[in-house]
Amino acid sequence: MSGGASASAYLLLGTAIVLEVLGTTALKASDGFTRLVPGVITVVAYAVSFYLLSLTLKTVPVGIAYAIWSGVGIVLVSTVGWLHYGQRLDLPALLGLGLIVAGVLVVNLCSKSVSH
Repeated sequence: MSGGASASAYLLLGTAIVLEVLGTTALKASDGFTRLVPGVITVVAYAVSFYLLSLTLKTVPVGIAYAIWSGVGIVLVSTVGWLHYGQRLDLPALLGLGLIVAGVLVVNLCSKSVSH
């Protein structure tokens, strides 16, 4: 963990990611904000997610936080799309997702920007 970042900072980041995935899933369900409940869930989930991300950025470098945020978020949203909406992932999509996961792991396990 980096620059004084604690486990709680990464817990906040993880929670922010889960809320962003919830917001994105609700965004799909909102049908272009024509359905009230999913639309409200989208706005609230994104607002809380960004707030938690802002707290994370007090101790986690922005590039590292965003690499984790985007990488994990892409994989989770793709998984939700597959499981909940039946959206198929072909081999190139799966390979690309694997490369994203590999990239996040390399940044977190090997980068000097993140203290080990």
